Amino acid sequence: MREEIRFATFNVCNLAPPGAQLYDNLPPLSEQEYEAKAAWTAQQLDQLDADVVAFQEIFSQAALRDVLSRTRKYQDAIHAGFDPDPHATRLTPNVALVSRLPLAAPPAVYAEFPQGVVSDSGNPDADRFARAPLHAQVVLRNETVVDVVVVHLKSRRPDYRRDDCGEDPLHFALANLRSLVWRGTEAVALRVLLSKVMKDGKRPCIVMGDFNDTADAVTTTIVLGANPSCEPGEALRGRMFDCAQIQLRQDHLRQVGYTTVHEGHYSTIDHVLVSEEFHPDSPRAIGAVYDVAYMNDHLSQQRPETSDHGQVLVRLRLK
Repeated sequence: MREEIRFATFNVCNLAPPGAQLYDNLPPLSEQEYEAKAAWTAQQLDQLDADVVAFQEIFSQAALRDVLSRTRKYQDAIHAGFDPDPHATRLTPNVALVSRLPLAAPPAVYAEFPQGVVSDSGNPDADRFARAPLHAQVVLRNETVVDVVVVHLKSRRPDYRRDDCGEDPLHFALANLRSLVWRGTEAVALRVLLSKVMKDGKRPCIVMGDFNDTADAVTTTIVLGANPSCEPGEALRGRMFDCAQIQLRQDHLRQVGYTTVHEGHYSTIDHVLVSEEFHPDSPRAIGAVYDVAYMNDHLSQQRPETSDHGQVLVRLRLK
């Protein structure tokens, strides 16, 4: 029987302790609201039952540890994450990783863009990642070490200047362009980082998180990468692949793969990407993406304690 490993990505939607002020237009959670959110998040985690989970919108790693303590399946899991900089001018959420599998090395965080990556968005803060990616080396049960990178790319929220008016069509359009340029630059920076990680480590790689764009968007395809090599057998090397596109259990009649609903529009902006070691056509494959599932029933319920994102669960089967 083939070994199965389960990976998932989970945007929890502003996980913070009760009373913590996050945004000017968002009131802090009350004790009762926090209890409901923590309980729902813990329940959702147990339902996912993934070996490795990537988290986004973590304003407090202590709050995440509290959630883990409420679960049945993750109380002894490894938790990797860093709290936001308390001295920053604006508090932003971080990412985190929880693994029931061991890590081969201490986790690393990449706040700055790699050398040579420069943003032209016009925002002085756009010279670094809005939310720093987290890198961990996860040891699978067959002793293979996999580089896992957790990401949360820049949101689609318009990036206004101080004197801009949101009702002005030009200001609104330019604000959206600034946000897109920042996210696009993050995609370039992430592609450079992934290329270095895969070249240096020569290990399989998995990238999970909230990309704030669909799988066929320009920003996501930048992260996926391309190999211009024409050498036989080299076309897949260095690239990433969307698990939803290469899964073995393709059933388009039952495909309900969406993770967000905005103004009645359903889209998938949360993804799990894998390197060629999990591509069925690669001669260097060590496994395959068997199935991709989406936990999104809660999106139609719109309860205040739930997330505004669905979760993505990927089942990998090792050779």
